[in-house]
Amino acid sequence: MPRPHQRRPPGPPGPPRPPHRDPGLQPERTTMAWGRTLMSFVVVSAVFLRWLPHHGPFVLVLFGLAVLTAAAIYLTQRPRYVRSARGIVEEGTAPEVGAVLATAVAMLALGSLGLWVVLVLV
Repeated sequence: MPRPHQRRPPGPPGPPRPPHRDPGLQPERTTMAWGRTLMSFVVVSAVFLRWLPHHGPFVLVLFGLAVLTAAAIYLTQRPRYVRSARGIVEEGTAPEVGAVLATAVAMLALGSLGLWVVLVLV
C-alpha cells in the first residue's frame, strides 16, 4: 500500500513521482557510480577482444568474465536504486557489501588473469 505522501490525486496521470523528495540524494549518485563501473567492464571486455589474435583463445575467458560482471551490475542496478531510495524514505538503509565484494573479486580475477596472459602466454 502506498504511503500517504505518495498518493496521487484523481485526474489525468502525470509524470512519475520520485521515490523520495530530493532527487540529488545518494541513490542517484550511487547509480551513476555503478553505471561508470559497468561501462568500465564493457570497455575492458572490448580490450580483451583486441588481445584475442595475439594471446589466443584463453582471452575469451577474460572477455566472458568481464561481460558477466557487467551484466550482473546492469541487472541489479534497478533493485539497488529502489532499495536505496526506500532507505531514504524509511531513514535507514544497509550498505551493499555483497555487490561491492563481488565486483572487487571480479576485478582482482580479471587483473590477475590479464597479467598471467600477458606475462606467461606471450
